[in-house]
This record gives sequence, C-alpha cells and structure tokens, in this order.
Amino acid sequence: MSAPTKILIYLLRRDIRIADNPVLNHLVSATDHGFTHLLPVYVFPANQTELSGFIRDGGKNPYPEARSSVGGYWRCGPHRAKFMAEAVWDLKKSLESVGSGLVIRVGMVADVVRSLVEGLAEKHQNVGGVWMVSHEGTEEKFDEQAVSALCDGKGADFKLWVDEKYFIDDRDVSIDKPQDLPDVFTTYRKSVEPLREKPRAVLPRPENASLPPILDLSVVPPQTPPFSIPETLEGLVEALTGPVKNFLPSVPRFPKKAESAHPFEGGETAAHARLSHLIKSEGMKNYKDTRNGLIGTEFSTKLSAYLAQGCITARQIHHALLSYEDGTDSTFEQAEGYGAGQNDGTAAIRFELLWRDYMRLCHQKFKHKLFRLEGFKDGYKDDEKKPKWKSAVVEQASPDQNPGPGEISSILQRFMAGTTGMGLIDASQREMIHTGYTSNRARQNVASFLAKHLGIDWRYGAEWYEMLLVDYDVSSNWANWQYVSGVGNDPRGEMRIFNPVKQAFDYDKEGRYVRAWVPEVDKLEKLENVFQAWTASEDELRAAGLEDNIMVTDPVKRIEFSVDSKPRRGGRQLTSPSGSESKPFEEQEGQDRWNDRGAQQTSDKSQGVPSIPPANRTSDPFRGGPPRGGGFGRGGRNGHTSSGYQGRHQGGYYTGPEASTRGIGGAFRGRYPLPAQERHWGAPLQHDG
Repeated sequence: MSAPTKILIYLLRRDIRIADNPVLNHLVSATDHGFTHLLPVYVFPANQTELSGFIRDGGKNPYPEARSSVGGYWRCGPHRAKFMAEAVWDLKKSLESVGSGLVIRVGMVADVVRSLVEGLAEKHQNVGGVWMVSHEGTEEKFDEQAVSALCDGKGADFKLWVDEKYFIDDRDVSIDKPQDLPDVFTTYRKSVEPLREKPRAVLPRPENASLPPILDLSVVPPQTPPFSIPETLEGLVEALTGPVKNFLPSVPRFPKKAESAHPFEGGETAAHARLSHLIKSEGMKNYKDTRNGLIGTEFSTKLSAYLAQGCITARQIHHALLSYEDGTDSTFEQAEGYGAGQNDGTAAIRFELLWRDYMRLCHQKFKHKLFRLEGFKDGYKDDEKKPKWKSAVVEQASPDQNPGPGEISSILQRFMAGTTGMGLIDASQREMIHTGYTSNRARQNVASFLAKHLGIDWRYGAEWYEMLLVDYDVSSNWANWQYVSGVGNDPRGEMRIFNPVKQAFDYDKEGRYVRAWVPEVDKLEKLENVFQAWTASEDELRAAGLEDNIMVTDPVKRIEFSVDSKPRRGGRQLTSPSGSESKPFEEQEGQDRWNDRGAQQTSDKSQGVPSIPPANRTSDPFRGGPPRGGGFGRGGRNGHTSSGYQGRHQGGYYTGPEASTRGIGGAFRGRYPLPAQERHWGAPLQHDG
C-alpha cells in the first residue's frame, strides 16, 4: 500500500519567477512543512483574459467575454497576452530545470482549484494545502476569498503570502494600517529615506531537486472542457492572442520608419538579461538623463512589464545596482561608475521603484475608489465644482453635455485610433496599437489630453491602456490616470495640464517620433505643422497630400501655439472638466509640469466623423471590435444601446458558470455587489514608462 500523499498546490499569479520567491524558498529551507508533493499551477483567469481561443471542436465558452466595463474593450490585448504566455512558458522551463514543473490551466481561479482538489481526491490523492501570494485588486481579493472558502470546505490549509516583489517590504514600512498612508508622495518618501538602505535581501534560486517532488502529472486532473491547453509555446500564444488581436475594425500597417521600443520577450530569464544589459551598457547610470526619450529601446529601463508580472522583483534590481555601485560583481567592471557608489541614474531608479510601491499602497488605502469616476473624493465642498465628465453613454451624460454622447463616441474612436490631429497624441496611440508600449512622457500627455483638454471620462483611457499596454499594472495604471486626470492624489489636481504641442517641441525636437508613427505628416517641413497638421498652408497640405485628411479638416482639438514668442491669444481659454480656468502651477518631483496660462484653444468639436461600425458579436464574436453600441461608450453611437454582457458588467455582479450554486471569487448575481469600476500606465519603474 502506497504512503498517503499530502499535496501542496501553489497558485502562481503575478509571481512568475523561481528566484527571490518566498514560497519556493520556504519549501527549500523549512524542514517541517509536511508536504509530500508540490503542484505549481498557473491559471489564466477568465475575467481578465479572453479564453475562447482555448476552445476546440466548436464548444461554447461558459464564461462571459473578458471585456471592460466602460468602453467594452478587451481586458487583455494581444501584446500583454503574448508577453504573459512567454513568461509562463519560461517559468515552466525554469521549474523543470530544478526538478519540478508547472500545470497551466484556464478558467476562474476557484473553479480550477475545485477541479484539481476534487479530481485528485477521486484518485485517492490528498491536497493538504493551497498557497498563493497576495495581490492588490478587487477581483484578486475575491479570488483569494473564494479559494480560502473552498479550502475550508475541503479540509485543506490555505495560506496567503506577502507579495515581496516590491522595493520596500510592507513589513518594514512604518504604517500601521493603509489609512495612515500620506496622500502626498513626497511625505511618504521622506518617511522611508534613505532608500539605498531599505530593501530586504534577495532570496536564492532553488537548487536542483531541492523542492518537494512534483506530483506525477498522470494523476493530475485534465483541464475541464470545453477548454484544452496547448502543448507548445506557439500554441499558447495563439490561443491567447487570436481572439483579441483585431481590436480595431481596421488596424493600420506598421509604419516603415517606426521601430518598436519594446521588442522584448516575457519571462524571468529575459528580465535578468535586460537588467544585466542596462548596467553593462550604462543605461542605469544615464537613466536620469535619458528617461524622457521617445524613440528606441535604451531611453528607459523597459523593466516595467517584468515587474508587473513578477518576473523580477524591485529588490533584485536594487541589489544588482548595489553590486555595480559597490564594485562587488566583476561582470559589471567595464561599466563607467563601477565601484564609485550611487550616482544620479541609480538614485533615480530607486526613486521610481518607490513611486511604484506608493501607487500600490494607495490602492490598498483607497481600494475600489481607484476605479471610480470621481476618484478618491467622497464628496465636494460647497465652494468646489464637481467635474462634469463627458460620456459616450446617453444615460450617463448630463443633459447639457456638449458635444453630445454620439459625438463623444466618434471622438473616442479617433482618440483610440490616433487620428485626432494632435501629432504627439496620435503618435503615442499608434505606437501602442502596434507595440503595446509608449513612453512615460507620452502617457502623461495622452491622459492629460483626454481628461483635461477634452474633458472626457478618463476611465475610457485607463481601460484602453489596460487592454494594450504590455506593462499594464493595476495599481500603477489606474492611480496614474487618476493622478493626471485630477481626481487622484495629485496636490494640484485639475490645475496640472500638459500642453501636447509644447511637450512635442520639448521632447521631440526634430519631429522624428511623430513623423515615424504618423507617416502622413512626414512630408511637412515645419515642426509646428508636424505637431498640428492643420496649421500648414494650403500649398504645404496639397504637396503632402493632406488637404482632405480629417486630421486637417476636422482636428479634435486646436491649440494655438507659437514657437518664437508667447502663445497667441484669441481662442477659448482652456478649461478643466469642472469648467474652471487653468492657473499656473509649480514644478513638482516625479512629474514634469508646465504653465498652461495662455495656451488657447479654438475648437474641440468633431463633426461629421465617419462612424466605425460596431462589432457584430452575434455572428463574429471574436472579431475584437467594440461591443454593441460602438464599444467606445455603450449606447452612444447611432442610437444603439447595450445591456452589457453577463459577468462583471451586468448590474455590477459576476455571473459566471454555475453562479447560482457556487462561489467564484464571492461575487455572483445577488451577492457581494461590485463597484462599477474594479479594474486593474503600467509604468515602470512607474514613471520610467
């Protein structure tokens, strides 16, 4: 008779690495954990990744489409889906290299755990525990609660580990509870300095055969139908990206003169190769001087996507910098500054890592408020004007909204496609469409343009970024959108506005970036024409073939700007969503600021815009276009309305498979109402972008 088993299921989420992994390190170092076998499992969750690509033989997806609440965009687009597939596959190979392995599954996390526990029990295999690492996010917290409840009912121990992928460990921060976190970053930063001394030591990579043996995969229950798991990386990439790659009705060709600034593969192996390259090439040393670049792979670290998925930890980055600064790792000895201590570049890296920490701590403090239209505020004082955000949804638009919902829907379509006529904005949007990446500098301008210049519900932008960014991170993305939109923890609030024309002159001094991604304007000689094509003369437009281009004939926004003197006056004063006139403001750390006084607008209307037809989800559900009602605002275009789809977007409740009888994250119809926006610039190093 075989000895009884006591299996540990380790659910991996955004801790896709084996080095500096507290769970694996404990299993290696502890002698009393009591588990006979280890079963590492990674689940692609149904509410955040579209799973229809895993269905074979005409089966029906039991889960709703993984779309966002406000705009109806895919929750995870093709760029991050590919990156995640590569990261998970790299994790599988790494675990196998130390004598373990990885089981890949799809579905809701609690459904997968239930299937494994019950299926193993049928084969007389006992699951003694389920461990997972804590992660911020309302959906993630529901998953944790659901798995915990499931374990209680099955007699298995449940343990939630501290997420240790951040710069300063939560247990080393002098904050007793989330509500004690200062609302201003500078105050928080001063409370934890000096930064170079704060991070904990990194944990070693498990040695071969040091982990509990992996369970014989022949006894592991298979993936529940109608899904099947591909056996190759190529198959996994196709299953994840196939349904979501056509997210626009017509995706333009990749411009001939453009190159991706983020051509990197996902995974722990690639993350450490990138980190080593950055130190050897002196990219870390020069970071403070180059981080506002727009073109190429070297203007910022590009570690943000790896940090978001937990392929690398912030303290691993910190300790690699220490070995360079202290001269203790000879592999870096050829790099300038080796052994010379902290420099401006490495200090700036640590600053950005701390900002990333801070965004997550804000998420802990404000929870679902991170996703509310009104942001962190619970109300407005008598002397405050409540912002009037423009919406593409008839039911949500104010009666006096101008432009109306239909026109806002059209403007949003042009904003997403990069045809607004504002060169820097359009270049950034197109870069993101093609590569899943755009710089921090561009992200700030895009967010400010949508929220401050157009006054449109900022959540459309946050959801669009969630879909497209390869480095999307729930806390960083949503907290940064709130910050720039004036509803977050920015002390200047709505007064902080970026002038995208001035910013283009400052950071795209020769127009290379805009010309590369918006090739229509490449033949225009003057920079002011490149950055706003409508400013060119009729002869210049005719020579460039732009006389009938919508970016010229009907720009979404016109900003009168003069390069050689003060901005011209005569247009409408720039206003925030609340209608208040913009005021000058000072520069603050962590962001570039500009004095908007005198930047005049003459038009923000978009009329006669050809409509992008809504996706026909009945006949072609995987087309990738917006859901009924145009998708860029349900119910706003051509009289369509959308009831949303069953799931998180229907009445604020999740109604997944078997919702009436079992708990999926604790959020079903009739139980545990969810706030309207529980969503996860996935920037860097936060601002590294």
